[in-house]
Amino acid sequence: MKTLKLTIKTTGLFLLALVVWIPILMIVNGSFMGSDELSRNTGPILRDTAAMANWTLLPLYPTLKSYVELLFDSPGFFVMFWNSCFQVIPSLLGQLFTALPAAWAFARFDFKGKKLLFTLYILLMVLPFQVTMVSSYLVLFKLHLTDNPLAIILPNIFSAFPVFIMVKFFREIPKSLIEAAKLDGAGEGFIFFKIGIPLGSSGIISALLLDFLEYWNAVEQPLTFLTRKKSLWPLSLYLPAISAENAGIAFAASVIMMTPALLLFLYGQKYLEQGIAASGLKG
Repeated sequence: MKTLKLTIKTTGLFLLALVVWIPILMIVNGSFMGSDELSRNTGPILRDTAAMANWTLLPLYPTLKSYVELLFDSPGFFVMFWNSCFQVIPSLLGQLFTALPAAWAFARFDFKGKKLLFTLYILLMVLPFQVTMVSSYLVLFKLHLTDNPLAIILPNIFSAFPVFIMVKFFREIPKSLIEAAKLDGAGEGFIFFKIGIPLGSSGIISALLLDFLEYWNAVEQPLTFLTRKKSLWPLSLYLPAISAENAGIAFAASVIMMTPALLLFLYGQKYLEQGIAASGLKG
């Protein structure tokens, strides 16, 4: 009986995983299709014709044409790829200098107004971008930062989300360990760098991974703050311009764009699970 239940559970989980992976497999599959095959498969959707769309499990005639055109004949793709890197990487590095000390202070120090300030952090975290969009734009406009990469980088650096995640992990560090370090003459700086960061590394990594996934796929912020300079648009805005004529290139660009996020997800899956659990996003 137990074997039967285990088999049913395993089969059910496999089918659910297959459903999740089907869109990814279709994207990878489409990136190796020729233009004629893609036109037959996606034409009814992209051209809005009366024919029925269909999809094959594997390309009938696999080709690298889409990747060649994208990597050798589409300079705009590399510009937008660099824009994404230039906007995401500084944002994550900046969070190490802002979110880390803030989270440590909330987790380990008692000061006046601590609860109120942390409540404000949580409030800022749960507010969707649509609510703060106008006020954020006005602030950036007054600072002459619109249509500038800093319009994306600075708000990300001072995001409240990584602080909330890291606080959870810093609080789990045993107080007895910190007290023992103080008895041995360790200062606050030594405790933070030698005890806090190593023991809270899971929370730090999970926060950075979750933020990377969000920033790498950001659409609304670039569309709002980079309206006049499309040359600053990130790679996430390269994909919506899909049509029947450039479907192959769009599929290839999708594969390249999701590869860094997928690799980081697979590498840091354990940390992501811990971070999601700490943030209360489960269930």
